[in-house]
Amino acid sequence: MYTAHTDRYADMPYRRTGRSGLKLPALSLGLWHNFGPDRPVETQRAILRRAFDLGVSHFDLANNYGPPPGAAESALGEALKADFGPYRDELVISTKAGYLMWPGPYGEWGSRKYLLSSLDQSLGRMGLDYVDIFYSHRPDPETPLEETMGALHSAVQQGKALYVGVSNYSPEQTREAARILGELGTPLLIHQPRYSMLDRRPEEQGLLDTLDELKVGSIAYSPLEQGLLTGRYLDGIPEGSRAASDSPFLSADTVTEDLVGNLRSLADIAKSRGQSLAQMALAWVLRGGRVTSALIGASSPQQLEDSVAATGNLDFSEDELSRIDEIVRQASKA
Repeated sequence: MYTAHTDRYADMPYRRTGRSGLKLPALSLGLWHNFGPDRPVETQRAILRRAFDLGVSHFDLANNYGPPPGAAESALGEALKADFGPYRDELVISTKAGYLMWPGPYGEWGSRKYLLSSLDQSLGRMGLDYVDIFYSHRPDPETPLEETMGALHSAVQQGKALYVGVSNYSPEQTREAARILGELGTPLLIHQPRYSMLDRRPEEQGLLDTLDELKVGSIAYSPLEQGLLTGRYLDGIPEGSRAASDSPFLSADTVTEDLVGNLRSLADIAKSRGQSLAQMALAWVLRGGRVTSALIGASSPQQLEDSVAATGNLDFSEDELSRIDEIVRQASKA
């Protein structure tokens, strides 16, 4: 029988999400990869237990996470039943709907029928009465935003979600979503954008400024840029890596000699800070407090521990930030 560590809240920083009463750990555990039938169940459960022991009290999912779709939610459901029953009120559990989940015209995007049906299925797989955060995973170009936001509002009204969020929305779409939700009486809690040292679009396109203005929280996904910022690619493409496996998320063509050189330069800065490249990349996303939380994945408890250690040094000097910016500019031109 699992018993959580008594000091689990001692070291992890917690940040208020926008203007809400909800605080999130600086690092949250994403179950996008590594949670499905192709991974040992005991390894999955060990990662979840170690995360909670380290103060990572937020588990983030989506209906289609796996593979196959739904597998991550099912795996979490088994872990909740086996290990986390006494701790449900200490956990923040989020899920999303928006990408393809089942065949036919009602199996993706942002209709009321799809979103609420998907949420019911997600709750069933996880064995939960409610999730803490329910997201629209991507904007729907054909469904009125009023319908999509209305479905999120209904999820809260029905007691199936405590808060709502959006992911992959532009600044303009986010502003309109927040307006509609505000009029309905269900505030927009959080936005989940892709953001890393190598992907600055939330800064460049004004999303972070918009979230600051709206007082909406943010949680960054892919802060390690699909593994490029983990240090695995400092000597090229290793066997068994994502880039070596024809992943749709990271192609071998991306890992050029110039990029590897730039990654090594970033690793040198990390070393001077007493951090690994992955730790510095996570710290960079969290610098200054604009981002509420960063999502990390883990294939082992040890990898999780390494990521959590990043919270020990979240401060950067102006010189370090300037050097990082210059390296990233070079990488973008390569």
